[in-house]
Amino acid sequence: MAESAETLVTQDMIERQGVWGEERTSPPIALSDIRKWAIATYWPETPPKLYHDEAYAASTRYGSIIAPPDFNPFAWPVERPKSAGPGAARGPDGRKLTGMNGGQTDTYGVPMRPGDVVRSRSRLRDWQERQGRLGLTLYVYTETEWRNQDDELVRLRVSTGVRF
Repeated sequence: MAESAETLVTQDMIERQGVWGEERTSPPIALSDIRKWAIATYWPETPPKLYHDEAYAASTRYGSIIAPPDFNPFAWPVERPKSAGPGAARGPDGRKLTGMNGGQTDTYGVPMRPGDVVRSRSRLRDWQERQGRLGLTLYVYTETEWRNQDDELVRLRVSTGVRF
């Protein structure tokens, strides 16, 4: 059994809770990016026509090609941004914490389309502490929001990090 701590929540986490970090902006989404993403995602099957056939897509309720919901307009950056992460990898006492991915939940808004420019921002939303088999365990919830050039919600992701 690991030694018990009073809390794994750091002062930095308390100060950053609910505060949006620096915003990133994607380059305009290219039709070829959507097609390539769909081909890669559905390989070896043929992707749905909505993602690559302009004539077909024009006949749908969307009126044009849209990107698959999991499309990432930030996937190929020229320069990789530094990751702020959801908080320090050390506890308040300076002890290094073990961490793992606890999963994520995505909520989708409007579909992404060729020409869209997507803005992304993240924040430390919340956390919970509980006693577990390995001692005090911290569940950290990070929220990432994507919005298009019309300020419409594209995707909201809540990621769970687990630290002990």
